[in-house]
Amino acid sequence: MLLELARWLAHDIRGFNVFNYITLRAMLATLTALGISFLVGPTMIRKLTQYKVGQAVRDDGPQTHLIKAGTPTMGGALILVAIAISTLLWADLTNRYVWVVLIVTMGFGIVGWVDDWRKVVHRNPKGLSAKEKYFWQSLLGIGAAVYLFYTAEVPAQTTLIFPFFKHLALPLGAVSFIVLTYFVIVGSSNAVNLTDGLDGLAILPTVMVASALALFAYVAGHLYFSKYLGIPYVAGAGELAVFCTAMAGAGLGFLWFNAYPAEVFMGDVGALALGAALGVVAVIVRQEIVLFIMGGVFVVETLSVAAQVTYFKYTKQKYGVGRRIFLMAPLHHHYEQKGWKETQVVVRFWIITMMLVLLGLSTLKLR
Repeated sequence: MLLELARWLAHDIRGFNVFNYITLRAMLATLTALGISFLVGPTMIRKLTQYKVGQAVRDDGPQTHLIKAGTPTMGGALILVAIAISTLLWADLTNRYVWVVLIVTMGFGIVGWVDDWRKVVHRNPKGLSAKEKYFWQSLLGIGAAVYLFYTAEVPAQTTLIFPFFKHLALPLGAVSFIVLTYFVIVGSSNAVNLTDGLDGLAILPTVMVASALALFAYVAGHLYFSKYLGIPYVAGAGELAVFCTAMAGAGLGFLWFNAYPAEVFMGDVGALALGAALGVVAVIVRQEIVLFIMGGVFVVETLSVAAQVTYFKYTKQKYGVGRRIFLMAPLHHHYEQKGWKETQVVVRFWIITMMLVLLGLSTLKLR
């Protein structure tokens, strides 16, 4: 929106041409999203408290979390508002990738909002049924996958790239691309959602991964940088750097209120949307495996739940009594049960994510 205004003004005042630079608009998107979060956050928290939109805590979770009951939730709506406004202000709205990521992000946000609403209004900690949630997630994920495949302009945009190997790539057909994209988007969405169980645990890793994807998007959308670094050139992908930095700014603003002890929780409205956003950006810039590396904390959290549930069902069927691998799943609860303080778990997972993000960024050159 503001880019179009700047281009119009540039006909008379050449200085406005500076807004054509993605790097400048990415920084401005970060600051705009951060500013919106700071300005709107306190009012939103007061309104959520006023309307008693409080978190319903699972009775089978850690006992230390019972004191969190009633803390305002659905704060992820603040993140989505900041991302949407900032992106619409600073991104090139003629770019189709910008609209793809916005639609997917907001679509998953709506699914999460309905889930949170049921938890709050009906006081049901489980919210949407698994079938309902996966149906709508699948519809959005498959829709995005089909669109991206059939609008791809060159084979490189549908090729699976393996990091650390310069010439190793796997061309994907329609079915394989759609299936892979579906699992990346929906899997990433649910992985972030499962990780969002402690104050600040999910949001800062999301910020770090989004910031790294902004760099990948910028390079992928730059003809010479992508050629020099040996990654697929995706025309127009550079604009996603604006979206990713808006996500980072909104996330940092939310962390101000979500840091321990949290004044507001993200809720599914934020977690499902942010995870899907990371997934669809990674698909567009052809860095699905790198996302798997950088989001290692999200991956391990998800695997811990899958392993716990599978092993419990297997042992219950075989021995009549279900057994557990972890003291409690997801993994962050396991460490709480082992005696780690909540802040210790959160900060240590942050540190791990930072190292994994640096490893992911190293793939830009180590090939």
